Amino acid sequence: MSNRIVDMLRPDADGTEAEAPGIRAKRELHAELVASLDLGVIQSLPRRELEAQIRQTLTRMVHGRALPMTREQQADAIEEILDEVLGFGPIQRLLREPGVTDIMVNGPDTIFVERGGKVELANVQFRDAKHLMHVIDRIVGSVGRRIDESSPMVDARLPDGSRFNAIIPPVALDGPMVSIRRFGSSPMRRDDLVALGSVPQQAMDLLEGCVRAKMNMLISGGAGSGKTTLLNVLSSFIPEGERVVTVEDAAELSLQQRHVVRLETRPPNLEGFGQVTARDLLRNALRMRPDRIVIGEIRGDEAIDMLQAMNTGHEGSIGTIHANSPRHALSRLETIIGLTTPNLSSVAIREMIGDTVNLVLQVQRHTDGRRRLVSIIEIKGIENGHLVTSEIFRFHRTSIDASGHVVGVHEFSEMDPRLTARFAEYGVELPTQPARVRLEA
Repeated sequence: MSNRIVDMLRPDADGTEAEAPGIRAKRELHAELVASLDLGVIQSLPRRELEAQIRQTLTRMVHGRALPMTREQQADAIEEILDEVLGFGPIQRLLREPGVTDIMVNGPDTIFVERGGKVELANVQFRDAKHLMHVIDRIVGSVGRRIDESSPMVDARLPDGSRFNAIIPPVALDGPMVSIRRFGSSPMRRDDLVALGSVPQQAMDLLEGCVRAKMNMLISGGAGSGKTTLLNVLSSFIPEGERVVTVEDAAELSLQQRHVVRLETRPPNLEGFGQVTARDLLRNALRMRPDRIVIGEIRGDEAIDMLQAMNTGHEGSIGTIHANSPRHALSRLETIIGLTTPNLSSVAIREMIGDTVNLVLQVQRHTDGRRRLVSIIEIKGIENGHLVTSEIFRFHRTSIDASGHVVGVHEFSEMDPRLTARFAEYGVELPTQPARVRLEA
């Protein structure tokens, strides 16, 4: 008999007389379910068949007992027990909600979610810290990782592609904490971002032309600002015949082309061996004959390899970086390269950036919850040891309306003649850019 199956089915705590009748009834159902199922058989059943068997058993138990529960409460109890047995406990219900983009567990009885750009308290709870830790162990164990006092932090990917992070005592002073970043089953497309007001149509047309003209781009923004979403949309403009290799820490990208090779980093195993870094993958990607390379996030020694790739036949590559402005993005890129390649001077690094990166796109999450493209910076080169840039697009925030929506205008400037010549070189029509476009709230 599998110990994992037994652990999945065993209640985490005994009922007490102080419990509410509904909670006590669910515990009794859970205990009776363990006693009624043939644990030696169910571990070999496919998930769909196992779920059907457990649901049928639970339904029979509920209807055969005089439980102090309404029909709706009984149905909820069945779903909760199924989530305990086959899923991830209380958060499984949140994982089923398509509108939830982030789940933040600050303790067993404090769970926040983000819906539509707004963070709110969820109406689900764990029973206690032991219950929360039990679910964390189940998630971590399912991906072959471990979490304990000697290794109190872990990153993992859930079966639906969501990014999972957990941290436990002694580093988490108030008990186990969990953060889950979810990604929609159907990726956003250009028309979605335009309809949401995240990117104006004129800027989207410009970016499509830049991708087709194989310009190297850096997408900058803070956490949760929409970098990956914009990267997904931009990647959809890459011509179908080109070979694209993606490098990510956690697979989040949903490229629509057929000729895509997806690579994902790997942490060390339980013995401390087998780690595969982004730099390892990027160097290997260069041997795979890519036309373009897309890197999920530039954060370490892979930065120098990414720039060299952009400058040696892999034009049109795209990467993201955590920064609050284009200037900070370029400064951070310079710092990362300087720390990992100390033999290069600051001027040499800036020359490399100026010769390689064409555009920096800045995204930002505003107070109304909407994520917007707020700036497009063109890098013209280097002068007197410093990067020369110009802003060819920006969102200028003007006010907040009565509903709390941010209101502003989109402003465009002319592109450098060298970049417009590049459009012509690749046979891409340069879209007309109005000087000023008012954004309706």
